[in-house]
Amino acid sequence: MSLAAQSTDPNAPRFRVRPPANWINDPNGPFRWRGRHHLFYQHNPDAPVHTNVHWGHVSSADLVTWEHHPLALTPTPGGPDEAGCWSGCVVDDNGVPTAVYTGVDRGHTGLGSICLARALMPEDETLTDWRPLPTPVVTGPPAELDVVMFRDPFVFRSGGRRWALVGAGHADGTASVLLYDCDDLADWRFAGVFLDGNDPVAMDVFGDKAVGWECPQLYVTPGGGDWVLVVSLWDGDPSSTGYLTGRLEPYGEGGLRFSPRTGGQLDHGRDFYAPAVLQEPDRALMWGWSWEAREQSEVDRAGWAGVLTAPRVVDVHADGALRVVPAPELELLRAAEPFVTAAGRGALLPEAYDLNVTASGRTTVSLLRSASGAELTVLLDPDEGTVTLDRGDWPRTGPEGSAPIVVRAPAGEVRILVDGSLLELFVDDRATVTERVYRRPGDVPELAVTGSATAVTGWELVPPTHD
Repeated sequence: MSLAAQSTDPNAPRFRVRPPANWINDPNGPFRWRGRHHLFYQHNPDAPVHTNVHWGHVSSADLVTWEHHPLALTPTPGGPDEAGCWSGCVVDDNGVPTAVYTGVDRGHTGLGSICLARALMPEDETLTDWRPLPTPVVTGPPAELDVVMFRDPFVFRSGGRRWALVGAGHADGTASVLLYDCDDLADWRFAGVFLDGNDPVAMDVFGDKAVGWECPQLYVTPGGGDWVLVVSLWDGDPSSTGYLTGRLEPYGEGGLRFSPRTGGQLDHGRDFYAPAVLQEPDRALMWGWSWEAREQSEVDRAGWAGVLTAPRVVDVHADGALRVVPAPELELLRAAEPFVTAAGRGALLPEAYDLNVTASGRTTVSLLRSASGAELTVLLDPDEGTVTLDRGDWPRTGPEGSAPIVVRAPAGEVRILVDGSLLELFVDDRATVTERVYRRPGDVPELAVTGSATAVTGWELVPPTHD
């Protein structure tokens, strides 16, 4: 359980990663070291607003019980990160964990530099002490490209070499991902445009609204067949997330290009952005940022803003479509006995729970009832091949509103993870919907399942007990 559980706000998630107070946004640098998973994140330690960006840091031995550590990265007065230590990743550089991140100086005009910070005591499993290097390894985008957005390095390996992706946007409105050769982490060489928004597959999947691709991430599927490129679509503000499935192909003299064949929305909800991926030998894990969807005055009163999602295992199906399921370690949070085990029985829902529903026909799952009688529902319709989340009576801030969300999928099974105001809906193993839903006085969190459900099982989330 996270130390964030100490909050008295009933809408505060207790089991997902967030600092005990103030601001969190992008997850950064998920990293496994000496038997522990480390996760860093964008953090303002002084207020629940997006400024004064540091790197917060947690670690876990089981992916569900998170220990908070001191700040990992802090802006250096007069340094290349004076105006913020922004997004990046963490890699093992010859036995030394090394943060590769975006530094922003006081002259920031949308262009970051790429900075390094090294763990001072690599032998320490908690990695609590970091030293930033005084000089960036990349001071800005290539001069020959008219780049107006440049940030968020992500390092990966292919063909026995180390490479890095950097999110970019160009003056003509084209979004792109740039590629660097960084086999020597202290010596980076621009290796061309990895992919841009003019690619016909990318255009078909993402459209043309994004003027920049932020937080590029790349993972390879088990067996090494497909690569999946994940980007966050920036249209002047954070917008949505998407993925492309394809292959890495040789290009030029020793370079690489990404050749996509298909893709789609990474998450169908309105409160998910800037995911980070950890490539493990047998799987890839992903966390995303879920921002607040309530008024700033309420955020100020609560004293905290933002939360990271539960870890997800991501892969692709044979057709190239996303495969996504909750990390199996999350079952450690389930209470010893379920609170519901049959389709026909209702139950009061706890503040945090894990609910599985399977259906052979049209089935409605009601999770919350307002004082006026309106209901928050998940509708499974296997005949139509749709799952619909309807939370219309629980408004959210933002131009996207709170209209129903319809996901096309076989619709035979859903898994619903709720932790305070964070709702994560897993549709079969093909889609997710991440939304923030804030309970109000008078709301009744009560489960009711009607229709053709074949199985309903739900567990309250509780701190794990390890044997």
